[in-house]
Amino acid sequence: MVVPYLRTMTKTVGIFLYDRFQLLDASGPITAFEIAEEMVPGSYRLAILSIGGRAIRSSSGLVVDSVAAGHAGLPDTLIVVGGRGGPQAEACPNSIAYLRTCATEVRRLCSVCSGASLLAAAGLLEGRRVTTHWRLAEEFQKRYPTIQVEVDRIYVHDGAIWTSGGVSAGIDLALALIAEDLGQQVARRVAQEMVVYYRRPGGQSQFSALADLGGEETAFSSLLEWIRSHLSERLTVELLADHMAMSPRNFSRAFARAIGVSPAKAVERLRLEAARERVENSREPIEHVASATGFRDPERMRRSFIRAFGQPPQGLRRAHIRG
Repeated sequence: MVVPYLRTMTKTVGIFLYDRFQLLDASGPITAFEIAEEMVPGSYRLAILSIGGRAIRSSSGLVVDSVAAGHAGLPDTLIVVGGRGGPQAEACPNSIAYLRTCATEVRRLCSVCSGASLLAAAGLLEGRRVTTHWRLAEEFQKRYPTIQVEVDRIYVHDGAIWTSGGVSAGIDLALALIAEDLGQQVARRVAQEMVVYYRRPGGQSQFSALADLGGEETAFSSLLEWIRSHLSERLTVELLADHMAMSPRNFSRAFARAIGVSPAKAVERLRLEAARERVENSREPIEHVASATGFRDPERMRRSFIRAFGQPPQGLRRAHIRG
């Protein structure tokens, strides 16, 4: 079934490759745009680009044909992938020159994972908010101190620049770009077709509090899932202990030993994650968010946000809207 939309000119999405690129960084977004084109014919044209235009070998050994970036015409959107060959690409004057040209000519300039390093090496991220793979973020921030690295984000949108976290985050980025172009209904159907989340359970964060707390399977894994679905309730230690058929004292000790934090701290982290998702992705009043996620008092939620994220809920909402 084709989803109707207000037809616009076909948009060319360029995927910029180099030797030893990460295959999933490219194939994830390519698949998302391919499916969007099938749902809305005439919406996208894909162009696999490289300097010189040749067969490009990925880090896994699979070879992908490409066309010469400088001779293919500028795309509407350029996505720079990451990979082990990134440092060599950064040292390539032709690659840097091409990215600088794109920065002034294309509508959107994007990166997946360590692809952000190429944009930074070209001087295109100065003073901007960006993200990259969490494992690379600390070194990236040291190399480029004027860039604001938001390590926990799946993707960050700052003006015409879009950056995303590691590997599979390229799919999240592509879905966001599709939603901007064709609407959320189309993007949601693309996600369904790919059998991925349109919006991850952890919100737009590379880290899920539930995965972080749950870690390996423990006797409390099902309890953490239950807590997440009952955040609006008053979750006392006594209530949680009763849910596990344990005494409050034994429950608190066993929980902290298995999970690594106290029950109260675990509940707060799950509430913070749920509240941040609602603050950033809805216009719901802050008071309603505090009530729905169990903080009840907006001031209490504000203090928790400042401790966890360095700014109050309103500040995060404004930053997300600007992004």
